[in-house]
Amino acid sequence: MPTRALRTAASGMYAQQLNIQVIANNIANINTTSFKKSRTEFKDLMYQKLSANPQNIDMPGVVENANDTIQVGSGVKPSSTQKSFEQGVLRQTGHQLDVAIHGDGFFQVRKPDGTFAYTRDGSFKISADGSLVTSDGYIVEPGFTITDTTLSISISKDGVVSVKEAGGDKVELGTFQIAKFMNPAGLSAVGDNLYEETEASGAPIIGDPAHDGFGDLNQGFLEASNVDIVEEMIDMIAAQRAYEINSKTVKTVEDMLTIANNLKRG
Repeated sequence: MPTRALRTAASGMYAQQLNIQVIANNIANINTTSFKKSRTEFKDLMYQKLSANPQNIDMPGVVENANDTIQVGSGVKPSSTQKSFEQGVLRQTGHQLDVAIHGDGFFQVRKPDGTFAYTRDGSFKISADGSLVTSDGYIVEPGFTITDTTLSISISKDGVVSVKEAGGDKVELGTFQIAKFMNPAGLSAVGDNLYEETEASGAPIIGDPAHDGFGDLNQGFLEASNVDIVEEMIDMIAAQRAYEINSKTVKTVEDMLTIANNLKRG
């Protein structure tokens, strides 16, 4: 039936529309610190068995024998978006509170309601009370307090945080602990460069940087977005062409219906 082809083409247009939205978000965040690109995944829709006999072509479900049937699909649907946690390039900033993770792991941050979120964005700040926080004011775990007599801060690759005080003393404040997940692609992106644990991601595995498969820390660096602009442009062109071809399918079906109507009038 022509209407089946119209619905199938419409599903293709809708799928490519969502695909373009995902690509547009990737491109928009090309300069976002530690941003991880997404890709759209698709699934074909259910199939229907139809009779191959031209006399029964408009009668779904009519099956005379096993050799007289064909399977006709009903289109496509977007099934999910998948995050790619491929390592981004480390860019030197020279700022002592900028910290990048090279390898697996996320910084843990504590939100005002006491729950935890996870981020790769290490552009940290010092709050009014001296706490080490994210740009949005979330406390970085396990919690570090800087005093007004601190002259400089040092963060080693294995996460040890030390400060040099005005009197010349060097004081160790503690050690960063970072989290990794069995399935990081299952994390829920909630905006502000933050992720939250889900059933799909599994519970966080907490460990020390540069040990047991956890990434090491690099002070004075930030991780860039892992978006490849050339790859995104190619994907965008492919999605545009797919949308265009699906729209031409709609026009073709419309022309076929017009021809059929003219035959009936004749």
